[in-house]
Amino acid sequence: MTTLFRGVVLIDPSAPDGRSPATDVLVAGATIAAVGPDLGAAITPETRVIEGAGRLLMPGLVNAHFHSPVNHMKGRLPSLPLEVFMLYESPALDALKPSPREAYVRTLLAAMEMLATGTTSVQDDAFFVPNPTPELIDAVAQAYADSGIRATLALDQPELPEADKLPFLRDLVPPELRGDLDRPPTFGRADLLGAYDHLFTRWHGACDGRIRAATSISAPQRVSPDYFAALDDLSRRHGTPIYAHMLETKLQRVLAESQPRFAGRSLVRYTADLGLLSERMNIIHAIWVDDADLDLIAASGAVIAHNPISNLRLGSGVMSFRRIRDRGIPVCLGTDEAIADDAVNLWAVAKQVGLIHNLESADYDTWPRAEEILDCLIGGGARAMGLGDRLGRIAPGQLADLILVDLDTLAFTPLNHLPRQLVYCENGSSVRLTMVAGKIVCEDGRLTTVDAAALRAEARALFAERREPLEEAARAADRWLPHYRAMLAAAEATDVGFHRRLGRG
Repeated sequence: MTTLFRGVVLIDPSAPDGRSPATDVLVAGATIAAVGPDLGAAITPETRVIEGAGRLLMPGLVNAHFHSPVNHMKGRLPSLPLEVFMLYESPALDALKPSPREAYVRTLLAAMEMLATGTTSVQDDAFFVPNPTPELIDAVAQAYADSGIRATLALDQPELPEADKLPFLRDLVPPELRGDLDRPPTFGRADLLGAYDHLFTRWHGACDGRIRAATSISAPQRVSPDYFAALDDLSRRHGTPIYAHMLETKLQRVLAESQPRFAGRSLVRYTADLGLLSERMNIIHAIWVDDADLDLIAASGAVIAHNPISNLRLGSGVMSFRRIRDRGIPVCLGTDEAIADDAVNLWAVAKQVGLIHNLESADYDTWPRAEEILDCLIGGGARAMGLGDRLGRIAPGQLADLILVDLDTLAFTPLNHLPRQLVYCENGSSVRLTMVAGKIVCEDGRLTTVDAAALRAEARALFAERREPLEEAARAADRWLPHYRAMLAAAEATDVGFHRRLGRG
């Protein structure tokens, strides 16, 4: 099967308005076969010709950090600090264990939203309540397989007791609660490695490589060095990413001084000292990092996954975009989970990158440029997935993950500068076609792989039944709230030597 996009424009940062002259792009199988004018001679009776006059063909967006398991909980929680947010978001209660069908539906809802708005790849750092099972892993992976999106899936599960993951808390709770804090998860290291064996054996390389596995430690403070090393070894043997949330909040910075195992070291330094900071690592958030941390990250070749809307929703702080970019550290962009972004739409993320970082400095020459934001959105995401040499450019041999954007819309009328209008004006509504691995998966707003209306109706019915268990779980979490608030207050009162909030906190 071949597809010819005829007369499309491409992004050309060297052009005054950021677009190339009209050209043709030929797709054969899963890859781009040729780019240039007048490729009509390549047409065969099996070729589908898509007229591209007035349209932009560009690489699909890469959602480099996402958690699918709370995709059905958009808007459920108010804005809260991360540590309190997690109390109410997904307590590990058996009553909240989803059925495989629920896991499938909530994942497919996200894939539908992404494909319709031009995201062709996603990295899902999926956590499972109360723990991953083969049936739930299969449900999530199957949803991605059925949707047509390119997806990398990891299992984001903590291994240590709650008291080991947070500062101050053991001393703040009454004696009757300390047993709960010190109790390790019932699903231990051997169980987690068994779940990973299932994930890699069953799904890594499925759908002609469109579905891949990755590993996730969740965060360095949430796992033991032995488990961390085991997942790093699995990542290295398979050549896949390893995900690690690091220094998302000030509280995580304070952790360095409050637990003996860190011996005053930041989570980045701790990881480097373990010999586990590598080019395969996706460091997620990296807000409360200092220059020494950034030097270590730059030397390792790791990627930083930036989630600006989630960071604002949870009040975590503002990542130092320019200091990171100036060190040559690759940056990719993510929505994070839908409950902390309330959408799975990368265009909003891109715009937020172009706005919030203007407040970092009065030197406007350092503010993010539209072209580099697009580089993070596409090239940075491809690099994070380990596909930097195969994905993210319109050139022969590249994977044909493409979107067709209508320039006859309000976002581009009049067209003054294409990269800037993509970043600041587009919201996904101008996307007319989404192609993944050479197959059209969404066209004119309609997914070709999913009955979207039927799935939405099923989702409403399924998750209406979850409201009462979620409310019961929230009431159960209330007993911890005063102690978590006290922990946050202690962390906020600690001077870490720098600030990452607009209010200088």
